Parts: sequence; structure tokens; C-alpha cells
Amino acid sequence: MTEPNRQSGENEERIIEIEIERLRPFKEHPFQVKDDKEMFLLQESIEKYGILNPLIVRPRQDGTYEIISGHRRKFAAEKIGYRKVPVIIRVLKDDEAVVSMVDSNLQREMISPSEKAFAYKMKYEAIKRKAGRRKCGQVDHNLGKKSIELIGEECGDSPKQVQRYIKITELIPEMLEKVDDGSMGFTPAVQLSFLKKKEQKEMLDAMEFAQCTPSLS
Repeated sequence: MTEPNRQSGENEERIIEIEIERLRPFKEHPFQVKDDKEMFLLQESIEKYGILNPLIVRPRQDGTYEIISGHRRKFAAEKIGYRKVPVIIRVLKDDEAVVSMVDSNLQREMISPSEKAFAYKMKYEAIKRKAGRRKCGQVDHNLGKKSIELIGEECGDSPKQVQRYIKITELIPEMLEKVDDGSMGFTPAVQLSFLKKKEQKEMLDAMEFAQCTPSLS
């Protein structure tokens, strides 16, 4: 593999090939990589046409690369025997990488409510940190509100809906599973997220005993 020349053409992005073994998943990546029907179709596409869109990665100090965009493509390529994949290397700070990772993955058609919720939360916290540093220690009490509004504008949801998605990250995993599989509605899930973890567990036990899920009413 030829490493990119960082002296000349720093602002130019080139597609190069990197060994799969040098790629690492994004830390706390909120989007699931499932070995399902869609993955099978992706493998078929890669076998027939190759990887049409290169992965986006950023360099790590240990010589490996963290995947910003392309976890599913990497998984599919590895499954069918690829040893190298095409990538674009971008030097990004931690919060920039979080925002880029979330934005690139939110373009996918099939995203579960919990994936979207944790992605919004990660982006929200990253934007707040970046904006906070620009304030140079000055406290901006509207920082959280501005971050929520920015996410809503960029992702096509109202600020209130963004807040609701972030709120359901406080649900216990068993509750989130019910939201993802459609057995519990989104609005009841938001209301349940205000309960303490112990209360959520008690509610879950009651739901399983009664073989029902709470409705909005």
C-alpha cells in the first residue's frame, strides 16, 4: 500500500487501497452491522461490481485506521474474501470524526430508532464540545438548544423530535428492543424513558406478565 503524501496535496483526497486487517471500527459506533438479507445483497453487489464507494477512514497513532464510513462494506468485503478495500483517508479530530460518522451513516435507508437515537446523542455531545471550546471558557446557556436545532436542520427532524430520540437512549436495552422491533410505539417509549432504570424493569416485567405493551393513552 502506498501511503498518501501529506506534504504535497494535503487538501486533495485520493482513493488508495488498505489491508482490511489495518481497519478498526469507530469507537462506540451506534449503527449495527447485521449479517442479514441486506448484507447478502451487498455482498452480491460487491462480488459483481466491486466496492463502488470507498470507505472513509482516519489514521490512528498505532498505524491502523478508524472507519468513519463503510463498516457494512468492510464486513461484506471481508466475508467474500477481500484482503484490501479502497479508502479515502481524512485527518479528523475526535469530535469532527463523530459528526462525520453520524452524518454519513444517517443516509442509510434502514435505520432503527435506537441507532438513530444514539447517533443523535453522539452528534449532540460532539457539537456541544466543539462549540464550547470555541467559546474559550465562556458559558453559553443556549448551547444545548442551539446544538439540538442544528441537528434538526441537518437531519430533517424538528428540534423536539431530536430531543425525543435522544431521550430514549435512557431506556434499558430490553425496552429499546421493543421499540426497534415495532412491538412498542415511539411515543410511549419516550414517556417510559423518564422512569428510573428499576421502574423500567418493573414495567417490563408487568408488560411480559400481561402480554401487552403500553399505548399512548
